Amino acid sequence: MLRHLVLALSSLSMLAAGLSGACAQGLFGAPPPSASSGDNAPADSPPAAPAPASKPAEPAPVAPVLPGSPTAVVKPFYEHLGLELDPAQRKNFVDPAKTVLDKSDALRASGQGECLDPNMALDNADYDKLAIDKSLRTIEAVDGDHAKVVVAFVVEGHQHRLEWKLRKVGGDWKISDLLSVTGEWALSQYQCE
Repeated sequence: MLRHLVLALSSLSMLAAGLSGACAQGLFGAPPPSASSGDNAPADSPPAAPAPASKPAEPAPVAPVLPGSPTAVVKPFYEHLGLELDPAQRKNFVDPAKTVLDKSDALRASGQGECLDPNMALDNADYDKLAIDKSLRTIEAVDGDHAKVVVAFVVEGHQHRLEWKLRKVGGDWKISDLLSVTGEWALSQYQCE
């Protein structure tokens, strides 16, 4: 467990190091406020002049999604919510995620109920397409035949971050797991039996 936490934190650190400030702010939260120059001035100094009002930084432009990229594999799950539960999508998954999804399908077919939430891609948050589309940000990191796509969005003032793990199989990217950084769950940990 500690190993997974260390790997997750180091992955996020590496991802953050490669981002511009505006993009990183969208994925990892706002930076802490900086102290004004007057806070550390000697007591007998005149107060510092207030900083001129400035406009908030504009978000970084969204990079195009390249066909066949890890982000291109993840993107449809935000365009068609619940897609991860569609058995026709199993071609986009590999183990351990595929096994969990197959077991969930079998449980549903047996009439014994559902194992997985229908909006896992949204971290099980309430569905608000406009809010999600407006705030959705992604970043991918590729290391050989493995990749991660970090997805961040805001719903009703609550930030959500998910990490899609992918593996290249036969030249195509396949989803091997889905983890919620915010909700602290992983698809691979579900027991659908």
